[in-house]
Amino acid sequence: MKKTFDILVPGEINPDLVLSGDVIPEFGQVEKLIDSATLTIGSSSAIFACAAARLGLKVAFVGVCGDDLFGRFMLDELSQRGVDISNVIILPAGQTGLSVILNHPSAQGDRAILTNPGLIAALKAGDVTDDLLSQSRHMHVASYFLQTTLQPGLAKLFARAHALALTTSLDTNWDPSGKWPGFDELLQQVDIFLPNERETLALTGADSLEPAVSFLTQKCGTVVIKLGAQGALACRGGESQRAPALNTQVVDTIGAGDTFDAGFLFGYLNGWSLERSLSLAVACGSLSTRSAGGTAAQPTLKEAMQHVAPAG
Repeated sequence: MKKTFDILVPGEINPDLVLSGDVIPEFGQVEKLIDSATLTIGSSSAIFACAAARLGLKVAFVGVCGDDLFGRFMLDELSQRGVDISNVIILPAGQTGLSVILNHPSAQGDRAILTNPGLIAALKAGDVTDDLLSQSRHMHVASYFLQTTLQPGLAKLFARAHALALTTSLDTNWDPSGKWPGFDELLQQVDIFLPNERETLALTGADSLEPAVSFLTQKCGTVVIKLGAQGALACRGGESQRAPALNTQVVDTIGAGDTFDAGFLFGYLNGWSLERSLSLAVACGSLSTRSAGGTAAQPTLKEAMQHVAPAG
């Protein structure tokens, strides 16, 4: 049965206001001038959705936002990038969240983030209907620790997805509490787990990647670990693959991990080998760092494939 959507994304909706230059504030009513200010698509879930659509996948988004300036901005931007927003819940009296990102030239790629949560955590597992699930091939969840209302029902939502023949993936992002609770049950419902190295070690309590990967592959079918400048590692069953990062001029790493995820899932959904899916993921993540913001430099499939070896 042909599905309407390749990927369903239940996620948070908020723009990023990226400020660059001498952004360290001085209190006492001191006004400082900075180099640039850009309002752009924020939230891991939305950045991922845009990356997947950019590669040619059919993507549906379900989330909650307000009928305000930031909400309308996000919905317009998602729609313009080919993401289906017909299932987004709009609360007329609600306030869409906002992240202010401070980029300082001395930080060498690091940044500070101030977030007003607004409706970021408003989505519930029950808002994702069986009808919407049945129209989709795969479900991807990001920003697990920001989506606190979704958390309690996520394992059962993944189980519902499996019952309707969807596959599932999860990119948690960092747990600010450092406790990483509830993953024994949740990971059993995850087909593809996509953490970075720091998150992998924190979640497992391991001192190195080898025992961490061994633990995680016993929980879920495929584990894909982002290693930053060192590329990435993917494991499935007894197979292990590594791919180096591309040699690109890095302008901004915002959203690189989400764009990486989209590349890997493109390969997965098209039946590619683990090695080739990982290669595309690394290409997508690396190329996305060429411009400021999470979506401006996301590659097309044609651009990314220039860095992927032909199928052997």
